Amino acid sequence: MKIGVPKEIKNNESRVGMTPAGVFELTKNNHIVFVQSTAGDGSGFFDEDYRNVGAIIVKSIEEVYSLSEMIIKVKEPIAEEYPLIKPNHILFTYFHFASSEELTFAMLRSNAVCIAYETVEDSDGSLPLLTPMSEVAGRMAIQQGAKYLEKPIKGRGVLLGGVPGVPPGRVLILGAGVVGVQAAKMAAGLGAHVTILDTNMKRLRYVNDVMPSHVVTEFSSEYNIRRHIKDHDLIIGGVLIKGSKAPKLITKEMLKEMRPGTVIVDVAVDQGGCFETTVPTTHENPTYIIDDVIHYCVANMPGAVPYTSTMALTNVTLPYVLLLANLGWEKACEKEASLAKGLNIVHGKCVYKEIIDAFDWKENHRVNESTIV
Repeated sequence: MKIGVPKEIKNNESRVGMTPAGVFELTKNNHIVFVQSTAGDGSGFFDEDYRNVGAIIVKSIEEVYSLSEMIIKVKEPIAEEYPLIKPNHILFTYFHFASSEELTFAMLRSNAVCIAYETVEDSDGSLPLLTPMSEVAGRMAIQQGAKYLEKPIKGRGVLLGGVPGVPPGRVLILGAGVVGVQAAKMAAGLGAHVTILDTNMKRLRYVNDVMPSHVVTEFSSEYNIRRHIKDHDLIIGGVLIKGSKAPKLITKEMLKEMRPGTVIVDVAVDQGGCFETTVPTTHENPTYIIDDVIHYCVANMPGAVPYTSTMALTNVTLPYVLLLANLGWEKACEKEASLAKGLNIVHGKCVYKEIIDAFDWKENHRVNESTIV
């Protein structure tokens, strides 16, 4: 198979879809890999590294798309890439379709096969290709939140770990999934007092068992959220509903109940965000302030640590890439049920129920019935 690795062109996205080690495995299996020049520079992988393992370096993103049958990316295609996507393409990347109707329509029109990293699902319900980026984002949420609590950046002026004689900062985490657990680990390691909320008692029991005593768990409810936002310094939104839009757990009017300088970090921004006031931001301009509350809503948080993120992502995507390349998408999805769950759009049809539900398509008929199944 002819496989293309384009340079990511989303704002401040320095990750790359495949490491030289991954390309080596593909060329060893007699596949042809086209890598756009400088695609890996941001992650510390250079053109010569790719050439040395058999990749063909091409100059432009147009060449990558025109020469390839399968495109391996990190982030969803943006508008400049839409015309480059053809019906013969397999696209394997993060899509998060439920948060963008424009992207969804563009991919439907392309007639390509779109396989989303974030909905590949194992038999136990875990999301193996989303997990490593959730781990990175969860840890980064505390790192960034701690920074934006500093007074020169309009934060409360709180040191999360405190010092002897001064209590530590208080961190509220919404969701005890991968993001929430990783955020709790980082916050606890800094010495902060951590409260983590979830509606899944099994997850709360797990957190209670593995975390130190200054990480406390509570059942999530609007009442408990309203109570805790009044006295917590940093709030992390880490709620995920697989393939669907995130629920809005903190409304705009609730911001007035927070203390000035409180920082909220919405890790669920890719799925529409779990704060009503969430607007996607970039690493170039990561924050904005509403009602004296600092919002950090960067849509590609792991892109700030591209070496770590690229390595972690390729570790888990490579087996699926090899399967797709060796067998083609249809046979690969027949053989591997978890990969079949990643199918979101196939030749102009949306085949993933949560996306159809997210846009309420069957009710308001905004797309022709032929485009959904």
